[in-house]
Amino acid sequence: SLPAASGLAEMGAHWIHGPSPGNPVFRLASQYGLLGPEAALEENQQAEAGGHPALPSVTYGSSGRVLSPKAVSEARNLFYALLASTRAFQGSKEPPAPSVGEYLRAEIARRVPTMAGGVEDARRLQLAVLAACLKLECCISGTHSMDLVALEPFGEYVSLPGLDCTFPGGYSSLSERLLSALPEGTVLLNKAVRTIRWRGRFRGEGDDARDFPVRVECEDGDAFLADHVIVTVPLGFLKERHQEFFQPPLPERKAEAIRRLGFGTNNKIFLEFEQPFWEPHQQLLEVVWEDESPLEEPSADLEANWFKKLIGFVVLQPPEQHGHVLCGFIAGRESEHMETLSDAEVLSTMTRLLRTVTGNPSLAAPRSILRSRWHSAPYTRGSYSYVAVGSSGDDIDVLAQPLPEDPQDDRPLQLLFAGEATHRTFYSTTHGALLSGWREAERLIQHLGAPVPP
Repeated sequence: SLPAASGLAEMGAHWIHGPSPGNPVFRLASQYGLLGPEAALEENQQAEAGGHPALPSVTYGSSGRVLSPKAVSEARNLFYALLASTRAFQGSKEPPAPSVGEYLRAEIARRVPTMAGGVEDARRLQLAVLAACLKLECCISGTHSMDLVALEPFGEYVSLPGLDCTFPGGYSSLSERLLSALPEGTVLLNKAVRTIRWRGRFRGEGDDARDFPVRVECEDGDAFLADHVIVTVPLGFLKERHQEFFQPPLPERKAEAIRRLGFGTNNKIFLEFEQPFWEPHQQLLEVVWEDESPLEEPSADLEANWFKKLIGFVVLQPPEQHGHVLCGFIAGRESEHMETLSDAEVLSTMTRLLRTVTGNPSLAAPRSILRSRWHSAPYTRGSYSYVAVGSSGDDIDVLAQPLPEDPQDDRPLQLLFAGEATHRTFYSTTHGALLSGWREAERLIQHLGAPVPP
């Protein structure tokens, strides 16, 4: 969470997805009193949003008009019905397509003749909305294209009930509260690790020194000896650096899982305005390019068209806390291209985009811009994981397996692995990351024979 405008900008995790008793992030946040009163309402906790919470929205078209809510909801309902049908192929030996994207496009193509009652203009509009739905799904899955997301295991992902909610004091308020319970100096920041050496015999200093199997070497020259290390670096970092990060290198089975699993980029663009141009009740401003269709290849010219991947903007709530701030979401290679541009270039493009879709050429430019750059960040190299074509949930389990693999090894559990990419049903989420950390802590507690805390 970073200060922005008069409030906070969540550069990373934004919502608690599925805030209900089954979500450990929600339970902790409730326990610490970090949430607003609405999150505590039982009906909000029981709501089945299916990972796509409906916000009061307006949909702008690229022709500079507000699109018909009826036409938009018809197309969106079709999309979500098709998306729900993907769950039927979990465990299937012969799914109808390798990827979610290919399956959805084939199903959309089958319905084109009857779409919008066969009226051509209305049909074109529905196809354009469906193309926008696919872009939104890319943001949710953290991928460049749904053609990269495997169909058969897609249904393994579990959406928890509850209307997504935010932290009034920022998502960081949760980690700050957790940190405050630890002895001072327990957590060292700005201490980048260069290499983890394992399966070794590293001797500490002093008379009672003993051998340790692991030595963690930092970029500043410091080193730490350990019996056990829990590795929680993002999958994007592992994809780029695992071969030199671990010495000896990881077993081939784990290296293969790292290569096969998907890891993409989803970025945010925050725009602060002097005055809102949207209505007070509107919480989501969607953008649809009316000449697009899911059945046609999008432009490969990133420089000219990167901004068309933007799905629209969430209005930060409440304005009394945040000011008048929109948060745009953009995924994939277009998102990575955006990171290479200057703030001035992005702000100018966003101003042009908003003037185009609102049909207001004199719309005031945003007064400030802030954006994430998750792909450029050297220790993340993207945002979060997905199960890619050619991989499966088994790869997630392989990634989560501790090393060394031989259970008879006299020094087990030297390397343990946690993080969202190691949770088979909650990958890509903060609650998946938290549960994976608890899982590995529990593994060590069992190994050490320590009493399990209540």
